[in-house]
Amino acid sequence: MHIEFFGAAGEVTGSCHVLRVGGKTVLLDCGLIQGSRKDEARNRGPFPFDAERVDAVVLSHAHLDHCGRLPLLVRRGFRGPIFAHQASCELATILLADAAKLEERDAEYLTRKLKKKVKPLFTLAQGEQVIRQMRGVKYRERIEVVPGVSVRFRDAGHILGSCAVEVWVQEDSVEKKIVFSGDLGQYDTPILKDPEPIDSADAVLMESTYGNRRHRERDATVEEIGEIIARAGSHKGNILIPAFAIGRTQEVLYQLGRHFDEWGLDRFKIFLDSPMAIETSKVYWEYPHLYDEEATRLRQENGGMPLLPNLNLSRSSEDSMAINRISSGAIVIAGSGMCNGGRIVHHLKHNLGNERHQVIIVGYQAYGSLGRKLVDGHETVRIHGMHVPVKAQVHTVGGLSAHGDQDDLARWYECMENRPPVYLVHGESDSQQAFAEYLHDRNGAKVHQPAPGDRLELL
Repeated sequence: MHIEFFGAAGEVTGSCHVLRVGGKTVLLDCGLIQGSRKDEARNRGPFPFDAERVDAVVLSHAHLDHCGRLPLLVRRGFRGPIFAHQASCELATILLADAAKLEERDAEYLTRKLKKKVKPLFTLAQGEQVIRQMRGVKYRERIEVVPGVSVRFRDAGHILGSCAVEVWVQEDSVEKKIVFSGDLGQYDTPILKDPEPIDSADAVLMESTYGNRRHRERDATVEEIGEIIARAGSHKGNILIPAFAIGRTQEVLYQLGRHFDEWGLDRFKIFLDSPMAIETSKVYWEYPHLYDEEATRLRQENGGMPLLPNLNLSRSSEDSMAINRISSGAIVIAGSGMCNGGRIVHHLKHNLGNERHQVIIVGYQAYGSLGRKLVDGHETVRIHGMHVPVKAQVHTVGGLSAHGDQDDLARWYECMENRPPVYLVHGESDSQQAFAEYLHDRNGAKVHQPAPGDRLELL
């Protein structure tokens, strides 16, 4: 009876941990490795386990770094159930279809360029098979996933349907309770409820993405966005906002709607340039019972969420290309969130070279990604084989992060009165080290930083 750490051990992306109990194998997440081309090439390598012998998957939420290798798992023989919150099942349907289309398109391009057959990482059909294997579960509903392993989902406050997972494992007469945090959101985040408290555990697998920092106050971040918008208006420039289709896009739209008059947004044309984000926003609309009190009140008062009368939904590639003919007065929200692909890359290529334009970075940027290079102040970046000068003003506004900061993470852990041992995952080494010291100094917690392949014995 043990857990083996693999993906997101000592790094942020590729979440995947293996639970073995009584001859059964359960995966906690099966995520895509994101970042540089070298990092992403690792996705094509073999799993460190036999996919055919995996009995079930428990999915914390529908972000690619947590669910993006499920189609590969299916392709390599996995036929068991995938347990996730009901909203995550709907979001994964959209996310995996979009990712598969991008994979197939990129494979076709490379086949032509290299004049040899290049296969996509996974296909649309394999993504659809994942969805057929998914089983929707409600929050706080305890279910058995395989004999000897039962789980209960708790709201993690990260994105719609995100879960911290309570896992009870039993072998012979021994029972242990493990808690897997998934990704934890900030407290007092708009739209979503706060991370739900869990009272105890024997061990905690805990994310540590921002374990070494405190976010700016959200009000200060929102004020800064208003100032950037004012600057763009006075410079007659455009504003580009790379945003993850799930979670970040919805909050950006929410803030623009709340401050529409205050920020003079009627001067701009606002574009949501992402078919996936458009579909995701519809899913958010269908789950008002998961909203926090403020969002619920606004929905009731307005007959819906705050409105943007000048919002344009860009579904087709022709719609997207037309945006790049606008020289000023456009606010463009587009994916991907780390600028490694998708429509935002085209907008950056057309706008980065002009000092009148603004780029607002509102989410985490992995090492090696185009977004990280912008955050780190590179004077030129390479896009579609071209060296593009970075003259636009790049702003990083960390207060909108969907990840909790050091204090948020500690607050969630401290709900567990018995202060169980902690195994930090989903964080870069400096972040993990800082958070390990913080938790130990503040709570006397025993904190471990497992490496890929390490094993936690549960007996």
